[in-house]
Amino acid sequence: MMTHRVEASPQTVHWGFFEAGMKPVLAIDSGERVTITTVSGTAEQMPHPPLRIPPALPAIHAQVTRKIVPGHICTGPVAVRGAKPGQTLQVDIEAIALHYEWGYNMVRPLSGALPYDFNALKLIHIPLDSERNVGRLPWGLEIPLAPFFGVMAVAPPAAWGMISTLPPRHNGGNLDNKELTAGTTLYLPIFVEDALFSIGDGHGVQGDGEVCITAIETGLIGTFRLTVRDDMPLQWPLAETPTHMITMAFDPDLDDCVVIALRQMLDLICARAGISRYEAYTLCSLAADLRVTQVVNRNKGIHIMLDKKYLQRG
Repeated sequence: MMTHRVEASPQTVHWGFFEAGMKPVLAIDSGERVTITTVSGTAEQMPHPPLRIPPALPAIHAQVTRKIVPGHICTGPVAVRGAKPGQTLQVDIEAIALHYEWGYNMVRPLSGALPYDFNALKLIHIPLDSERNVGRLPWGLEIPLAPFFGVMAVAPPAAWGMISTLPPRHNGGNLDNKELTAGTTLYLPIFVEDALFSIGDGHGVQGDGEVCITAIETGLIGTFRLTVRDDMPLQWPLAETPTHMITMAFDPDLDDCVVIALRQMLDLICARAGISRYEAYTLCSLAADLRVTQVVNRNKGIHIMLDKKYLQRG
């Protein structure tokens, strides 16, 4: 099976936005693999020596227009030939590796879960040790890394126009779901021809909530197998780990997120386990974990995890 590669560069990234009319940087067939590199950070967020800045970053800062502020530097989009609206893009996340040796974290006023508690901007740079898989915080604490892409998306419906990468939506985007590590699968509803898949917002590690608005923001290298599915129509992103199914929802109101994600999980249980909706509701209360994905991206996130053993038909 052919594996393609897309390197982050001024010619292959879009900054701050998604749009149905984006021109693809690569076209592949359904079922093929693509390795994609990403970068993160504005010119003001770059570190000083001895930490090294990858050449792609200053080139992107100089040559690429950030169309919506704030927003992410995303690599892509990659077109999947033959994908059509109403189908689903299966994104098998086969591998994730660090792209460079540092990340950053930032606290800024009027942002995050505590917008009025911190009155000064604080930016820190965190060296990343790929061999030991740890990041070293400025006060000496080492934290294990669990890298994942905060942003994975298909293009939005044409009627939406140009939209920010910041809030997660039906087309995916800034999901910030730390469960989506290597070995997991993300399913995205397709809204435009060829799907137009983009990624960005690499995270070295993040806690559920991402409360200060940033994780360890860094560049990553991901390998994905992209497959078009016409047998599982979706309205919202869905994910699968080796052990769990994950429903997701995004809305400014966390209560509404709970309702949306829980109803999706009930639909999934009824369809796969063949039990009634009352029984599925009971099962969720006993065995499903309802988690706050993030609370800082305008649309907040809830994801619900259920062990796949409960989805087997009796």
